[in-house]
Amino acid sequence: MAARQLLRAAPGRRGYSSAGAAEFLHRSIVPTMHYQKSLPRLPVPKLEDTITRYLNAQKPLLNDDQFRRTEELARAFEKGIGRELHEQLVAQDNQNKHTSYITGPWFDMYLKAREPVVLNFNAFMSFNPDPKSEYNDQLIRATNMTVSAIRFMKTFRAGFLEPEVFHLNPEKSDTEIFKKIIRFVPSSISWFGAYMVNAYPLDMSQYFRLFNSTRLPKPDKDELYTDEKAKHLLVLRNGNFYVFDILDRDGNMLKPSEIQAHLKYILSDNSPAPAFPLGYLTSENRDTWASLRKSLLESGNEEALQKVDSAMFCLSLDDFPVKDFVHLSHTMLHGDAANRWYDKSFNLIITKDGTAGINFEHSWGDGVAVLRFQNEVFKDSTETPAISPQSQPASVDSSRAVQKLDFKLNDALKAGITKAKQKFDATVESLSLNMIQFQEGGKELLKQKKVSPDAVAQLAFQMAFLRQYDQTVATYESCSTAAFKHGRTETIRPASVHTKKCSEAFVKELSKHSTEELQNLIVECSKYHGRLTKEAAMGQGFDRHLFSLRYLALSKGLALPDFYQDQAYARLNHNIISTSTLVSPAVQLGGFGPVVADGFGLGYQVQDDWIGCNVSAYPARNGKEFLECIHKSLEDIFSVLKGKKISS
Repeated sequence: MAARQLLRAAPGRRGYSSAGAAEFLHRSIVPTMHYQKSLPRLPVPKLEDTITRYLNAQKPLLNDDQFRRTEELARAFEKGIGRELHEQLVAQDNQNKHTSYITGPWFDMYLKAREPVVLNFNAFMSFNPDPKSEYNDQLIRATNMTVSAIRFMKTFRAGFLEPEVFHLNPEKSDTEIFKKIIRFVPSSISWFGAYMVNAYPLDMSQYFRLFNSTRLPKPDKDELYTDEKAKHLLVLRNGNFYVFDILDRDGNMLKPSEIQAHLKYILSDNSPAPAFPLGYLTSENRDTWASLRKSLLESGNEEALQKVDSAMFCLSLDDFPVKDFVHLSHTMLHGDAANRWYDKSFNLIITKDGTAGINFEHSWGDGVAVLRFQNEVFKDSTETPAISPQSQPASVDSSRAVQKLDFKLNDALKAGITKAKQKFDATVESLSLNMIQFQEGGKELLKQKKVSPDAVAQLAFQMAFLRQYDQTVATYESCSTAAFKHGRTETIRPASVHTKKCSEAFVKELSKHSTEELQNLIVECSKYHGRLTKEAAMGQGFDRHLFSLRYLALSKGLALPDFYQDQAYARLNHNIISTSTLVSPAVQLGGFGPVVADGFGLGYQVQDDWIGCNVSAYPARNGKEFLECIHKSLEDIFSVLKGKKISS
């Protein structure tokens, strides 16, 4: 989710079908996948660089004796088995130039994980409300967002979706003239043409999995399934499953008024909630769910499950309004499992008061693709909505068009659902979500002071944890490597010797430092964090490289090298503070669960004049207190940057 792109829709023509609805968001001059072939490959870093970066990340977490031991193991690994594995990885990478060295291992990591996807992997991003308040009606918003989502899908599949490009100099590269020229440059070299004007096309290989896709539970390793021929939408309401075709035989979208009619029919259906809601199964341990799914198939539910798995996407209509931001986060991060299908590539969730969000499964792709989808859907549904509050639903027989799915459940399946519900309810009950908005400044002031906004936010997290727990711990910040073919993410390691020194100065030794000295410490942190961010975005972090070498050793049946058995390695990968950031005009807030039981999941955004943080935690940690410490840290940092003296 850390991609910070310029997302601009092309001012192309809309296409209209015989149904009268605009079928496309826009028609890009440059074909969607024009740059894909010539994207640069994700580099395999030099082993010595990886080891140096690894040791730099370990330094603030270890005492001198521990660090000496870890350094010995790292240097032995670098000279011995690590070198052999690295050479094998490079050779393997050279034989697979169509992809990246991380693709296989990363898919495996996700798909072999046996923990439930909800709270452990799925993340959420909630939409801002429609600026026109009367459009935030559940039926109107559900219709408009569904139409925009289908327009996005059709625009993408037709090759009309504007390619995803990060423009460093938009005056030169984000212009009609440049696009008209670059479209004639062959795909095999088009990336270089964009690079010449400081534009960086991003990988779009994940986008096809947005639609008609689901993660299927299988013993030991799940599978990703996509069926692009399917033409129906899955709608969940009150734990009941409904499907209706949203495209006709020729692939044209239904009229928006017909979609509105079908959704209205579903919203007014007073069928009781099922006694054993199937959605809970997708919240289970993956092996448990795999065996229950086998029973479902054997009990005559194959056709119904096929409808669920192949649907365009899952639209979840909740029967309650959102009370506040905390309630919003709970609703979008997990909600009621009866009304979700967590295995779908995404659930578009719309509550009674028209609040909307997306909960997405993470194995198929990263925040970059989902964020682009959200930005386009928000822009289209608010600027050119398909229906208005005055629109009347079409006079169609929705009772014939909409099919309610029925599932045949034996006693073992009923027991499985009951157990899944008990586990889910207990886990959700133990999860706390809290948030703050720091209102005393943001990106603008920090840029004036020539410090990185992201570095300051991360420094505040380090300072806060030190204040609360008197410790510096393993911290993870996600960074997109979508600038490379089949890039996924790399880790920025925000806890450094610089943040530790600065945090200790603020928290423990305030009286010993002048305001100027504290300012200098903040600047040091900013410079170092900037370097780490740049390295990660350029595929020069160390986490994915070490992960791939370990994966290679295990896949070859080798004994796990001592380097990986070091407690310090395990501790570094036990990410107590897991963070991810995004800023978008479409997104109100985003979040995810803690990645370890004694950790924090921290979604944050640094806006022009405020900073927002959304923290999840289990009982082992106090999220509310952590946020108070973050607020105090931000106050102190901003005061010092303004030249004010602070008190402890």
